[in-house]
Amino acid sequence: MSDLLLQPDHAREPLQASFSDEANPVGLDGVEFIEYATASPQALGHVLEMMGFRPVARHRSREVLLYRQGGLNIVVNAHDADPSVGAALGREAPAIGAVALRVRDARSAYRWVLERGGWEVPTHPEAMELNIPAIHGPGGSRIYLVDRWREFSIYDVDFVPIPSVDPRPPAVAGQHFFGVVQYIGPGRSYDWIEFYRELFGLEVIPDEQRFGILPSGKLLRAPSVDPDSRFMLQLIEPGLDVDDGRERFQRIGLGVPDVLAAVKALRALGMEFVETEAAHTERRGALTKTYLGGVVFELVHSERGGA
Repeated sequence: MSDLLLQPDHAREPLQASFSDEANPVGLDGVEFIEYATASPQALGHVLEMMGFRPVARHRSREVLLYRQGGLNIVVNAHDADPSVGAALGREAPAIGAVALRVRDARSAYRWVLERGGWEVPTHPEAMELNIPAIHGPGGSRIYLVDRWREFSIYDVDFVPIPSVDPRPPAVAGQHFFGVVQYIGPGRSYDWIEFYRELFGLEVIPDEQRFGILPSGKLLRAPSVDPDSRFMLQLIEPGLDVDDGRERFQRIGLGVPDVLAAVKALRALGMEFVETEAAHTERRGALTKTYLGGVVFELVHSERGGA
């Protein structure tokens, strides 16, 4: 058994009968938001705007901004007192501090993942704030479980819309969430594969199935209620000549129907892309330059929903 699946030492409530789908045990339905922890929110916001995101709402009580384009939500968290970003703020560069997964029922899903070894994260919401359950992810990050995203969402409670701003700006070049890249420690692929399979039903896809221009590591596909909301997780171990073995969410993959058109549109907004012999823009994908010491996006050819 993976050492990531150790049971916390306290009692568990019985599982609810609603989890009967073995292929999608918690009713995964895509990613609700990605959260960056940063001490430089304005600089990070500028990078996000070059990727087509626009600030649409502010948190009611914390230094947190919501950026959006189409169905993509990115939360920029600069609230120093928030324990959820403490580990990530230990670095000067912005870091992905959390990934929020849409689930059928957050309370039941939380019980399910704790029963299977997820490490719970105590939450401390302030007055009039939602208590969103979470477990530990790589490198001190969090994996949130969200069930409010349809007619009534988490943002309706915790955020205040920015006046005179379109709350749902269209996606530039059809961008949609494709997946997230996670760096893992040497020899840790099996541990993390078991973690995501046991808790969320992700499955490894064959090595010959690859997407984008950076095909290293292991690819896992998440189940989803809506096929257009499924996503990928890419696990990458460090190379033999790499000393940095820190585990973390490293970059976001964004799907686009036409990579070349998307690159052209984003370059018009100021975004720069890597153009080297090893990695360069082509119809399969493209990679942005690294901004602020740690922020990078990958474009992947995808009509919808993580291939």
